Amino acid sequence: MPISMHQASVGAFDRGLAALANILRKGVAHATEKKIDERVFVESRLFPDMLPLRSQVHIATDFARGTLERLQGQETVKWDDNEATLAELVDRVERTREIVRGVDAAALEGSETRETVRKVGGKERTFTGLDYLTKYALPNFYFHVTTAYDILRHNGVPLGKADYVGPID
Repeated sequence: MPISMHQASVGAFDRGLAALANILRKGVAHATEKKIDERVFVESRLFPDMLPLRSQVHIATDFARGTLERLQGQETVKWDDNEATLAELVDRVERTREIVRGVDAAALEGSETRETVRKVGGKERTFTGLDYLTKYALPNFYFHVTTAYDILRHNGVPLGKADYVGPID
C-alpha cells in the first residue's frame, strides 16, 4: 500500500514540532536554573551570518503550516514574528502543532501532483506537491529544527540526541 501525502507530512511535521517544543522547554528550565535571561538564547546564533534562535523557530513553524496550506491549495497565512521569550516560542510551536494535527487526510488527497510555485534562491520554481514536500519543505523544516537544537546546545542547555529524536512510537 502506498504512503499518502497526509502520512508523509502531518506525522513528520508533528514529530519535529514536538521535539522543537521539548528542546525549547529545556531551554526555559536551563535559563531559570542558571539565572540566564531567556533573551540571550532567543537572540543567540551559531555564527554571525546565521539567523538567531527565534528566526529558526519562526521558519520551522512557517514551513510546517505553510507546506500543509499549499498542499491543500490554500493561501498561506502570515503570522507575526514577534515572540521575545522561549515561552512565547513554545506557544507558537504548540499552536502550529494544533493546526498540523487538524489537517484532514482527505484535504491532502491528490496533492502529490498539485503544482506549487515557490521562490528558491531568488528564482521561481514549480514543484509537484510530492517534490515540494520531500525535496524542499521537509529538508528545510528539519534544517531549522536542528539549528534551533544546535543553538541551545551550544549555549549549554543539556540536550542530547533523544531530545531531538524523541520516543519511537
